[in-house]
Amino acid sequence: MDRAKLTRNILIGMVAGFLLGSIIHFAEFSPDGMVSSVLVSGIFYVGGQVFIASLKLLVVPLVFVSLVCGAGNLAGNNNMGVIGLKTVGLYLLTTAAAIVMALGVANVLNPGLGINLAEGSSFVAKESPSLVQVIIDIFPSNPIKAMAEGNMLQIIVFAILLGIAMTRAGEHGTNLRASMARWNEVIMQLVLMLMQAAPVGVFCLMVTLFAKLGYGAISDLITYFVCVLLVLALHFTLTYSILIRVLVGVNPLTFYRRMLPVMAFGFSTSSSGATLPVTLETVEKRLGVDKGVGSFVIPLGATINMDGTAIMQGVATVFIAQVYGVDLTAGQLLMVVLTATLASIGTAAVPGVGLITLALVLQQAGLPVEGVALIIGVDRFLDMVRTMVNVTGDATVATIVAHREGQLDHDVYGDPEADHGGDLEDAHPTGASA
Repeated sequence: MDRAKLTRNILIGMVAGFLLGSIIHFAEFSPDGMVSSVLVSGIFYVGGQVFIASLKLLVVPLVFVSLVCGAGNLAGNNNMGVIGLKTVGLYLLTTAAAIVMALGVANVLNPGLGINLAEGSSFVAKESPSLVQVIIDIFPSNPIKAMAEGNMLQIIVFAILLGIAMTRAGEHGTNLRASMARWNEVIMQLVLMLMQAAPVGVFCLMVTLFAKLGYGAISDLITYFVCVLLVLALHFTLTYSILIRVLVGVNPLTFYRRMLPVMAFGFSTSSSGATLPVTLETVEKRLGVDKGVGSFVIPLGATINMDGTAIMQGVATVFIAQVYGVDLTAGQLLMVVLTATLASIGTAAVPGVGLITLALVLQQAGLPVEGVALIIGVDRFLDMVRTMVNVTGDATVATIVAHREGQLDHDVYGDPEADHGGDLEDAHPTGASA
């Protein structure tokens, strides 16, 4: 499958879905009519949900196998500790920078001043776990249960431990390592099969979303909406560009150009976990990141790196505080930075989960948790944009770590042909050589 055609077809599907969905929305068809009940709530909804379910099908086996292979390679080269520290450090650094930027811009634009939306709120947020419990829950007591429930943090811990153990098990570990590499080849064939249907799945998702999206809610919260988009754009264009230019020494425009299919997937699915197969393929085959580094850094980032979510939480905290007439102290702002950064580690890579962790941030800042109800009407579209930022951040850190470890192929990164063609069938992003 040609990468350029895949990217083009996905973008066509997105635009066509947006146009058709918008036409259906503004035409205000009867909810019981054929267009709404049969097409929007029927065919297009089913098509989109089947596509999302297929993506989720790949997440657990892909993360587990890629991390076992990646951890096995890195542990065998005695580099895992250094790479792990650099990876986690960079992820936390970019998340902290995102939340600080969000608080700064929000306090300048004051999105909540003059708005009183608190009355009549009926939203009840799910109870968020404490930070202590989040740390405890990282470590699995039953890895099979963790896989069945899709608990990605516990899967990551088990996969890393298994990968390290393989390097210390002699001949038996070598045999298992070769078996895991073969499993990776099979999983990649599943990825290829799904990619062929991706443009249709994206089209169905976009039609369903924009046919049902009410723009009245956006007009009531336009300042908040614009504020979040502004910070997302600043972090996306400035923070990542500076990191790529300063720490890697390459052209950031090339990086963004190569990341277009990943951005399209992240935007349309609202899930960095679901976008994982495309991210892995891109960082290896189009950015030149080594297999071992990419298969370790990217799955880890899909779980713990949530820059876009942290930005939403920062702006939303200031917005809700202003709506309720609460003046945030320096100590409370610092608590927001700390809590949002740490909470991102426990944020699942699925659509809409940021609203749940926002409840934790609000609670730690002493703000009413029911304030989440004020922004839920416009969060769906923002969720799509911040997922695009999240997956770009994952690739940024992978590129930096690979370069600093001498594992970035600059010939691949600088190859103009990587912008246009290449067969997806040649990509084995999660593969570790036996």
